[in-house]
Amino acid sequence: MRVAVDAHAIGRHLTGNEVYVRSLLNALASGKRDCEFIAYTSAAEADHSLPASVLTRRVAANPFLRLGFDLARRVRADRPDLLHVQYTAPLSCKVPIVVTVHDVSFLEHPEYFPHGRAWQLQRTVRRTVELAARILTVSEFSRRSILKVYGDLDEDKVVVIPNAAGPAFRPLPRAAAAPQVARRFGISTPFVLSVGDLQPRKNQIGLIRAFARLAWAYPQLRHNLVLAGKETWFAGRVRDAARESGVADRIQFTGFVSDDELQQLYNACDLFVFPSFYEGFGLPALEAMACGRAVACSNVTALPEVVDSAAILFDPYSTDEMVRALADLLLDADLRARMERLGTQRAAQFSWQKAADLALEVFREVAEGSVSRPLARAATVGRR
Repeated sequence: MRVAVDAHAIGRHLTGNEVYVRSLLNALASGKRDCEFIAYTSAAEADHSLPASVLTRRVAANPFLRLGFDLARRVRADRPDLLHVQYTAPLSCKVPIVVTVHDVSFLEHPEYFPHGRAWQLQRTVRRTVELAARILTVSEFSRRSILKVYGDLDEDKVVVIPNAAGPAFRPLPRAAAAPQVARRFGISTPFVLSVGDLQPRKNQIGLIRAFARLAWAYPQLRHNLVLAGKETWFAGRVRDAARESGVADRIQFTGFVSDDELQQLYNACDLFVFPSFYEGFGLPALEAMACGRAVACSNVTALPEVVDSAAILFDPYSTDEMVRALADLLLDADLRARMERLGTQRAAQFSWQKAADLALEVFREVAEGSVSRPLARAATVGRR
């Protein structure tokens, strides 16, 4: 079986989408399988992120060229049994499509997106899910959401394959991680960490408000707040909130961080907090758990499903609840140690190898023709 994968996200700092396709391809290629994998990449450095057994072909980074021309040309030449994409399929594709849709926030909360972006996704993703032979998603929450917003889908068409923390995310001695973080980011005091692109749904503004209140209510806590994540169109508003918080000198932005840097940050922090309003999965919470950190996170969307009982949950719309969760974990060493232990155990229940095995089952089913094989045709180009 020959499987082609649109891997244009690798090496382009596309955060969640990049982590997903890179991790899945590495896991797929690691086993002894009677399969050939082709990755369509857009960045030269992507080749170094994949095993030598994965064939790579270059496609345009520009989404209009990639989806309108390059992918179709490559598929015709390579003749795979199927093409796997995230969110959006090429305009023309003569082989079955398997699409991963991580979430449908662009339909349920278009206000989280720049002007025009939600409109584009609403149209291009609908076209793709209708054409796809199978739809993969990462949580039962996302599966229910997909079936709700695309009400005419066959329920069996949507398959849940959870994400996992990568093998790089593991506990390290804090004595080793802290000096690395101090040298790289200038962080020498205890800190609370949050990870995510600076965008509305990640709720960094709400976290900043809660952290300011925490700092004034518990002066014995000398922690800083570290926000790690790529700058986006919304970053200015997050930075304004930090400047106006009254504790701006205790809030630090790292910008985009590599996996190695993120591993050090997780292991050096006292606590990880994830206040997101909407997550299809919430991988940073699982990565922090895999590194042995206690986690406080939102009690909405997929997060309770992912963390189960191994995190302190709070209402992301309630500053009081967020402050209470942070204070409880920072002030109670026994509670923090218990959540660290439970989190490590929870993270171990997920693996990319399991995800790859499940994905391969779907790919075989599609390639063997036991599901319908619609052809991809449309006049709209989009990307995610």
